[in-house]
Amino acid sequence: MVQHEVLDRAFAALADTTRRDILVRLGDGPATISELAESAGMTLTGIRKHVDVLVDAGLATTEKVGRTRQCRLGAERLDDAMAWISFYQRLWERRLDGLEAYFTLRDGTRNDTDKDAS
Repeated sequence: MVQHEVLDRAFAALADTTRRDILVRLGDGPATISELAESAGMTLTGIRKHVDVLVDAGLATTEKVGRTRQCRLGAERLDDAMAWISFYQRLWERRLDGLEAYFTLRDGTRNDTDKDAS
């Protein structure tokens, strides 16, 4: 159950364009709340709310440095989300490979039958 809560928070955080943009920016290195707000064209309060969602999801961290709040990518990054996505990617690849094999076999059998009738 805990794993689902972690994934729910991560995917909810990633569902917003502004938050994804913040993560892209933090991929280049740490940034202050002011720097993030300026690049996003948002108020400090607005950007802070987005950062709080990212922090809650474990995708970002903040640290008070002097009079500013420094933001960084979270230690977990997207590991949990990527593990979940990878599991289902492999599952669907196996299913689609099986479907492809079925159609190949079916079409091959049909073609063999057509050749025999000639």
